[in-house]
Amino acid sequence: MLRATTKDIKARLLSTASRVPDLEVDNIVIGAGVVGLAIGEKLTRARPTESTFVVEKNKLVGQETSSRNSEVIHAGLYYPEESLKTQLCIKGNQQLYQLCNEKQIPHQRVGKWIVAQDASQEDYLQQLHQKANRLNVPTYFLDQEQARRQEPSIRARSVLVSPSTGILSSHALMDYLSSHVQEVALGTEVCAIRPRPDGYLVQCVTNHESSWVLARRVFNAAGLHSHKVGQMLQLPYHLHFARGHYYRLSSKLNIRRLIYPCPEKNLAGLGTHLTLDLAGQIKFGPDVEYIDDPYDYRMPEDEDKKKAFVKAIQTYLPSLDPEKLHSDYSGIR
Repeated sequence: MLRATTKDIKARLLSTASRVPDLEVDNIVIGAGVVGLAIGEKLTRARPTESTFVVEKNKLVGQETSSRNSEVIHAGLYYPEESLKTQLCIKGNQQLYQLCNEKQIPHQRVGKWIVAQDASQEDYLQQLHQKANRLNVPTYFLDQEQARRQEPSIRARSVLVSPSTGILSSHALMDYLSSHVQEVALGTEVCAIRPRPDGYLVQCVTNHESSWVLARRVFNAAGLHSHKVGQMLQLPYHLHFARGHYYRLSSKLNIRRLIYPCPEKNLAGLGTHLTLDLAGQIKFGPDVEYIDDPYDYRMPEDEDKKKAFVKAIQTYLPSLDPEKLHSDYSGIR
């Protein structure tokens, strides 16, 4: 077997980087999920004289993480106070409500209850409330009797209320964003990126046909596949994939808020919570299962998985009928 030497590899890279591009653009955003579309919309709006393309390997926008989640507008309570994640969540909460109101994107500010079942969890809620005050995120307490009057089906020793938490239609949000991006190229996969002094040469493959695009700027919004894009630029990092499963309730239950148990201590997940969609459908999840394949959306049909869900849910919803709980979908983050 003949092996390519370092000299050979460098020669190939130089040959590719010096080729004449098929197209020149200002901005390429890789990935048409919520994040990629939001970047594309902002570039289109803020830099109207520039050319902006969002490229997506799937045939539709938002086919992965963006459409397989709880569709919750979070308040920014859980993560380290000084982290960028907390800052972006708080700012994004305000901006998302503003956008939804202005553009009539379906949403509801339903609020969230974080429920404590024992003294140690009440201590956790007190710490979370103090942290929220420092972050200027609104929260307040309900005692057991107040909670019972508002949500008779929910069991809780005490409740911390997050009134700025809500829900939205992620598909309506993506429809709005994609309609305000200069160009969205679906079914187009990025297979190689070569840096050049004047930008980046990006190999795009559509229907098995390859073209090279010279972009002044490249934005990596590839989600579960962002590490592959990074590796094209010799930026080695690895993602750990966590699949979460969701179950739906087939019976009607008059619950009007999102219900979250106190989160797991390692924050691998926020617990098996109860969420609502805009149609009032109740669903539970997600749990956390680490996997190797970012395309593995299988929903286990085994009874042990369902029993684990029932046990977690009945800590705050004791009236749950296991026969009314059915597997629904999964998401990977």
